[in-house]
Amino acid sequence: MSDGVNAAANRRVSKQALIQWRDSLITVGGDAPVRVQSMTNTDTADAIGTAIQVKELAQAGSEIVRITVDTPAAAAAVPAIREQLDKMGVHLPLVGDFHYNGHTLLTDYPDCAQALSKYRINPGNVGQGAKRDTQFSQMIELACRYNKPVRIGVNWGSLDQDLLAKLLDQNALQAQPLELRQVMAEALIQSALQSAERAEELGLPGNQIILSCKVSAVQDLIAVYRDLAKRCDYPLHLGLTEAGMGSKGIVASTAALSVLLQEGIGDTIRVSLTPEPGAPRENEVIVAQEILQTMGLRNFTPMVIACPGCGRTTSTYFQELASKIQTYLRHQMPVWKKDHPGVEAMNVAVMGCIVNGPGESKHANIGISLPGTGESPAAPVFVDGIKVKTLRGDKIAEEFQIIVDEYVKNTYQVKS
Repeated sequence: MSDGVNAAANRRVSKQALIQWRDSLITVGGDAPVRVQSMTNTDTADAIGTAIQVKELAQAGSEIVRITVDTPAAAAAVPAIREQLDKMGVHLPLVGDFHYNGHTLLTDYPDCAQALSKYRINPGNVGQGAKRDTQFSQMIELACRYNKPVRIGVNWGSLDQDLLAKLLDQNALQAQPLELRQVMAEALIQSALQSAERAEELGLPGNQIILSCKVSAVQDLIAVYRDLAKRCDYPLHLGLTEAGMGSKGIVASTAALSVLLQEGIGDTIRVSLTPEPGAPRENEVIVAQEILQTMGLRNFTPMVIACPGCGRTTSTYFQELASKIQTYLRHQMPVWKKDHPGVEAMNVAVMGCIVNGPGESKHANIGISLPGTGESPAAPVFVDGIKVKTLRGDKIAEEFQIIVDEYVKNTYQVKS
């Protein structure tokens, strides 16, 4: 049994939730697929700019997009953002991210409260002292009024200080006190569970609640979510908060999320990458998809298998071809997804020499083995394990792309 099958078979059973999500009708929890989420970094008050970025994230494959709602101008813009998205045919759920003043904004801007598909509430940022319960209750009552799901999202960096102080006092009285990080982890979990319990007391159905407890260290995240999963059956949103930039952010997020997903924990995921200057926001979506796909949990786009290159490979040609084919496959997916269902599971191999080239090419749906150092200047092409032709000359890339197109059209035909 493959690791992906193991991970799928071990999926933690959580409550069905978030089923009333506009035209997409996606579900979260239970036996639903693990969903990919992302977040905009535009000024939400810029309705057009925000709608464009949401569309870009959706086209990249994000199934849920969160937007910051932090000012009256942002709240006032939400209905216009929703309208623009609907005009563009982008019907994915739009989540409002609220901190500090969410109770006021949702009350003062009912069109915003109605236009959003879900509210994200951080228990550590809804108010201090007596105001905390009042303002939290106000947001939950509005969610009930508008029939909106809620993510109760606790964060290591904005933990409820009153709860933490209480637990630290209790810990100090123990014969064997826990370490500070252990107490903080317990505070995260209690904050989420107590808030969810209070939300249900106020009338929010349990199947309209999702929880998250985000931290920025890999081992801490794994420990917190393992414990949280044992103590509730709410759907869980996974994400390593403030993961960082570039390879560090990708590796850290992959390390943390993969362990939890393999154990069946997690119903939605976000890879919180700090974008490189000028880099597209949708990179975080691609990484999240690739985590799920390489683990065998979901398929999003045909995968390209390519060797790393070594002294046997004569040039960067196979690298350029692999990059070109992978980019082409991803760009074709919006069309192929509609016209050729199942194509997302296709594997393409682009190999650089004779050592593993023919073997990997035979294992893929379509594979090409380019010539390495001292090899015959020919590139055998394999389709479903059978050699179908040999390409030569300076048009190999174009000819191979034609073969890929023909394979997709002939293999993943639209069912009548």
